[in-house]
Amino acid sequence: MNEYELAGIEVIARGVCVQDGKILLCRAKGGATTYLPGGHIEFGETGRQALVREVKEELGVDAETGAFLGVVENAFEQHGKPHAEINLVYELKLPAATPPCAQEDWIEFEWRDRAHLDDLLPATFRRLSDDSTTPFAP
Repeated sequence: MNEYELAGIEVIARGVCVQDGKILLCRAKGGATTYLPGGHIEFGETGRQALVREVKEELGVDAETGAFLGVVENAFEQHGKPHAEINLVYELKLPAATPPCAQEDWIEFEWRDRAHLDDLLPATFRRLSDDSTTPFAP
């Protein structure tokens, strides 16, 4: 068995939501890093459907998706084993002035100034601090 047979590969839908110059970020309570809101795509769902469902579950609001922004791969170790995720990234549209109030007790949200994304993972997402229209282009 090689290392790739041990690897878990997840497909995740993530959303980039910017309101009033701030971006919506998520973290596990007490966690040191942030990530874009979203979650796992379930069998039979599209990425867009998964993102809307996850936002409803985690933030309690109805969301819409906008443009498809790209794919971001991320490889890391989790519990001592190689792990990877493939992130399908979309524009995320929330009702104006959505409070960052989590509906699940293990997670928290915040609106963060785009200039302060030092703890955002994967690191590729830190390009969102630019005003680029294609933040994930190589």
